[in-house]
Parts: sequence; C-alpha cells; structure tokens
Amino acid sequence: MKLPETIPFLGWAWNDLLFLLLAAALLGTALMVVLGRNIIRSGLWMIACFAVLAGIYALLGTALVAAAQVLVYIGAISVLVLFAIMLTQTKGAPSGLVFHHQAWAAALAAVVLGGLLALVVSSTPWPLAGSRAGTSAKAVAELLFSDFVLPFETVGVLLLAAVIGGVFLAKQDQGEEQAPE
Repeated sequence: MKLPETIPFLGWAWNDLLFLLLAAALLGTALMVVLGRNIIRSGLWMIACFAVLAGIYALLGTALVAAAQVLVYIGAISVLVLFAIMLTQTKGAPSGLVFHHQAWAAALAAVVLGGLLALVVSSTPWPLAGSRAGTSAKAVAELLFSDFVLPFETVGVLLLAAVIGGVFLAKQDQGEEQAPE
C-alpha cells in the first residue's frame, strides 16, 4: 500500500508533518535540559535533543551533517559532558544552588531574547523555495582540512584540555580520599 502525497483531511505533505513533530520534540527535549533538577538526567535529555536534531538534518537531506551530529555531539561531546559531571560531582555539595534563586532574571532574559529572535525572523526576507545544494563528503572534507584547519585543530585541543582537566580533577579527589587522616 502506498501512502498518498498529502495527509488526508489536512492537505499537508508528510515531510511537513514529520518536521513539525521533530521540531516539537526538539523544543520539548531542550526544555527538559534546561528545567531539569537532576544534572545527569539533563545530560541525557541533551543527548535526546541532539538525536532529534540529527533527525531534522536527515529530513533536510543532509545525511553527512546528520551523521556528524550523531558521531560528534552524541558520541563525543555528550559523553564527555556526562563523564565530566560524574567525575567532578561530590556528595558533599550544597543542595540549593545559587542559580535556583535567579529564575526571574533568567525568565526576563529569555523573554528579551525571544523578542529579539521574533523581530529578526519577522524582518528577514525568507526565500520561498531554496535550492538543495548537495554537498558531497569530499567537498566538506576538503574545506575542513584546508580553509578551516585552524578552527578544527583548536576544537581538538580544547576537547583534549577538557578531558585532561576532568581526569586530573577525578584523580585529585581520589587521592584526597585515600590519604590517612
């Protein structure tokens, strides 16, 4: 059985409905990242947010960017963030953080930034139909390793420094616990 070109009774294309579902899931997971009280669960919601974003990239026809999203952000960045949180989190930390008392400032900043975003989106002349420029993996690799080699190496050094810092902090905590009192 073949699906019709448009959704019955709505007249929408299936891609539009899928995009709306993925966009709603992206907003929902992003809100769970920000509003979550448990930092580990917020990290897991961040992984779900990155996975939904990879789905949007795949829907747009950029399989290379979707694969990079999965490999780099889910496979490396999210795991690195979760390991850093787990290695540096102590049991004797204060239960009430300073940031919990600044919700009004965060809400005000969110409203201001949302208004600016709405202003920019409404004043931008959006093209009705854009051309799908199919960029090959070879072209992206040539750009990455020729024109953008310095930012690529800088990100690599920063990630290495973050890993070394996390290992150093974790090893320092273990050394303090093993010292006789």
